[in-house]
Amino acid sequence: MNVDNAKQQMRKGMLEYCVLLLMSREESYANDIIVRLKEAELIVVEGTLYPLLTRLKKDGLLQYEWRESTQGPPRKYYSLTPEGRSFLCELDNAWNELARTVSLLKNMTPQLPLKA
Repeated sequence: MNVDNAKQQMRKGMLEYCVLLLMSREESYANDIIVRLKEAELIVVEGTLYPLLTRLKKDGLLQYEWRESTQGPPRKYYSLTPEGRSFLCELDNAWNELARTVSLLKNMTPQLPLKA
């Protein structure tokens, strides 16, 4: 198995959670979401983000409103719906359980020698 492929799959699995976390703090334009994810070192391209936002909207977790922009055409600003907040709460609990499990397993397992 390729480590880069495994890392990519891990990031892909966390992307929905990370986007919802960002939306829980403030309404956002898609490009702002990409910038914040990059700042957190989770690199995402538009071709990945837009289908995710569309699916989350279709699932009733996000809503959007069009706002005028001083730098071009109107923009969609996304925010969480009440269902989205509830779903995020469940994901947050799942993440905390998973992080606790991984931490326990790491502490149980003897450290493997690092290879360069």
